[in-house]
Amino acid sequence: MVLSISGVVLLGVVVFVFFRKDGLKLSHAAVCSLFGFYLAGTAVAPSIQAGGASIAQLLGGISL
Repeated sequence: MVLSISGVVLLGVVVFVFFRKDGLKLSHAAVCSLFGFYLAGTAVAPSIQAGGASIAQLLGGISL
């Protein structure tokens, strides 16, 4: 649960930065959001979730 919430927050921050700095229009952000919602309902969603969990585990294992 914590991973999915922090992932959503991270992606939200990235979209916000694109919106403020790189000229991402509100319509582009809406399309990205809708694409994510529709993609979550497909058969590809478990693979994307597993990939995200693997990347999070990899980043969590890095010690500075």
